[in-house]
Amino acid sequence: MFRHLFTLIWNKKGQHVLLIIEMVVSFFVLFAVFTLMAFCFNNYRKPMGLTDRDVWIATYNNTMETNDSDSLLTFYETLRRTVATLPHVEGVSYMTSNAPFANSTIQTGTQYRDIKVTGVDIYRTDMHLAKVLGMVVTEGRWFDNTDKASTTQGVVINETLRERLFGNKNAVGEFIGEDYKSEGNKGRGPRVLGVVKDAKFKGDYSTVSPAMFVRADSTDYKWLGSMIVKVAPGSGIAQEGRLYNTLSRTMKGSNIDVQHLTAQRSSINNLALVPLIVSSIVAGFLIINVALGLFGVLWYTINKRRGEIGLRRAIGATGSSVSGQLVAESLILSTFAILIGLFFAMQFPLLHVFDLATGIYLTAILLSVVSVYVLVFLCAIYPGRQAAAIYPAVALHED
Repeated sequence: MFRHLFTLIWNKKGQHVLLIIEMVVSFFVLFAVFTLMAFCFNNYRKPMGLTDRDVWIATYNNTMETNDSDSLLTFYETLRRTVATLPHVEGVSYMTSNAPFANSTIQTGTQYRDIKVTGVDIYRTDMHLAKVLGMVVTEGRWFDNTDKASTTQGVVINETLRERLFGNKNAVGEFIGEDYKSEGNKGRGPRVLGVVKDAKFKGDYSTVSPAMFVRADSTDYKWLGSMIVKVAPGSGIAQEGRLYNTLSRTMKGSNIDVQHLTAQRSSINNLALVPLIVSSIVAGFLIINVALGLFGVLWYTINKRRGEIGLRRAIGATGSSVSGQLVAESLILSTFAILIGLFFAMQFPLLHVFDLATGIYLTAILLSVVSVYVLVFLCAIYPGRQAAAIYPAVALHED
């Protein structure tokens, strides 16, 4: 049966080249879209690692005229305590402008012995951030008051950075990097105080980057720019107005903006979905175009083979066998196209293109293969039924 089908396809190889090219193109389009979908879904199903519920973020610019770092530290610590005393406030923390769900990124590189990691998100903050955002410390500890007297710069890293630098080894107490040197510790970088669970600061669909949290010293408060405020459940616009008035009275001339972290999370999620939606729409139109092309080519091929089909029906072939033959021929052609597409698609996981997980590419390949088979089957089934309805006498008379 299959040998006979291969012979028929080989005899019409010139007519099938364009059809196979169309299927290869549709395979690559589907592979690209499914890769993006699998990437987003893989990120979405991972834990958030922080809480955005009942958390507000106030952004500001420093308007203090003094450059004395101790005066700045005293001013902002006094402001933090003032905000913390508001009746609806449960916690306050400062951090740099790359706060959760903000379109801001600050990155650096670090290393442990001969292992170097680039693209590390660096956040300068204080000892209150982990509690305000509900971040979970899995090893060691977060910053506390004992770090103020330490001559060694302490950092907290996330699990992704710990895995890349230390593998399964214990990270707490180890010195990392060459860029962070402190008095009395020249030649060595900061010491790891603890490890926190991965947190998706860039939204639900983003990948988790290696991250490092550095305790802000007095010179950093001039540039921090973000106040994270944990409020009591049910806090509304009245409490938001009270917070804004407190900040504006204290930081005169500063551009203050108070936002809800849940709203910022929703906004950055919608922004992350734009490329997926646009590519899906483009792929949808392209697939429809390819499907119409396949449908037309199959229809034309069947009409050209009316004499052959009529002869088969005249010698006893049933309508279902004629229809099945045409569908099988189409599926064999699609197999040729898929094999060509697989050769190129498999290079992505083998060469680690875009540094995505192998499972994402394999999922996209599997979905693309199934989709191409379904598309070809749907395009072939109706022309196949039309061929099965041909009357032998009419076909032979026309031929």
